[in-house]
Amino acid sequence: MYASIRALDDLLGSLPAAGSARRRQLGAFRGELSRALDLDGFHPARGDLTVLLDHTLLRRYFEIAESGALRERLVHGGRPPTSPATNQARRDCVDIMLTAAGRPRLQPATRPWGRQPDTRPAVALRPTPSAGELAALRRRLGTALPSPLDPGRARFTAMIAMVLDTAARAGELAAQRLDDLDEDLLHVDVRRWPQHGTAPTTTAIRDVLPLSLLTTTALRQWLSARQRLTAGLQGSATALWVSLRANHTGLPDDQGRTSMRPPGLPLEERGLARAYATGRHRYELAHLLPPKLEQLRRATAEHLNIP
Repeated sequence: MYASIRALDDLLGSLPAAGSARRRQLGAFRGELSRALDLDGFHPARGDLTVLLDHTLLRRYFEIAESGALRERLVHGGRPPTSPATNQARRDCVDIMLTAAGRPRLQPATRPWGRQPDTRPAVALRPTPSAGELAALRRRLGTALPSPLDPGRARFTAMIAMVLDTAARAGELAAQRLDDLDEDLLHVDVRRWPQHGTAPTTTAIRDVLPLSLLTTTALRQWLSARQRLTAGLQGSATALWVSLRANHTGLPDDQGRTSMRPPGLPLEERGLARAYATGRHRYELAHLLPPKLEQLRRATAEHLNIP
């Protein structure tokens, strides 16, 4: 491993906690830079992080990375150019690293990738449920609670009720732990991080919020199911939202076989998104729940007057 990449790893390790999506982006960014160091023109940056983060070198890095040449995996047998969303995430990660290293960020007026600022109209946000629809959703969720729920429905109901009470984002839900709940399940501690991840020195904003009777009742059913799901795990199981069944890691071994992960492991943002999409249809709530969890969160945030 090159000395500049070791220094970059130390810098990454010094950053405060971030959402799983941003951590994946930073990891991908680190991998691209490491591969770039094997190319002509990048050799001087192998031994010095300062050289690696020089704006002139970064200009060349952006050109190569956006062409797709630094992709780790092939896509349909090739390495096509990366998407605008990936390009923007890459630039955000570079700004995080530059700020953490005490160097000037890449200002829009001097974009090193040689492109004009995007002047297209902002993308319109998807519509959100009305206050009446949120109230109807609460009533619908509550009708099932007097009866015992299967683990999937218990988790789904508790998760939706949690969003209705707290306007928590998917990453904030994924970060929730058992000790964020008080003993009587009447309050929850929600840690909110500034969005876009461009201020590495900021700390989480902590909100202690009351939980409704709907959420408290749903949590009691879910925590009972969760205890059964995590009973066979070794070590401490602290995540509030965990998987319902075994699934494969997706990483094949030398023989092409994939290992299995047991149920009861923490859900990450992607798992939460899948659980939301599945539950929305399985429990016949598509007329009350919007397609995306973020739409529900924004509606709730507006209703609760939460930024």
